[in-house]
Amino acid sequence: QVQLVESGGGLVQPGGSLRLSCAASGIIFRLAAMGWYRQAPGKQRELVAGISSGGSTHYADSVKGRFTISRDNAKNTVSLQMNSLKPEDTAVYYCNADPPGPINVWGQGTQLTVSS
Repeated sequence: QVQLVESGGGLVQPGGSLRLSCAASGIIFRLAAMGWYRQAPGKQRELVAGISSGGSTHYADSVKGRFTISRDNAKNTVSLQMNSLKPEDTAVYYCNADPPGPINVWGQGTQLTVSS
């Protein structure tokens, strides 16, 4: 069964840090490009950060220098370290897996709220 399970969301104060994790199963993880997306209320889902199967990373301009995506192929996990959080980072964060072939997999999402 192909599945992505996110964890680590919650409530954090502006300027704080949080780490999201995503555990993958049912795919050949090391061959999959992985990404974190977010969707705020009333807005479209947007790419936050991505990491290729080879480890190359890219980020949305709004999070560059604050967020870091990483992967652990031994554990089939991808993480998003978020620092210097801002209220505008508030959203539901989704993990995405894009392995070779026709499938594309989404997690169920985890809520991040940045508020004092």
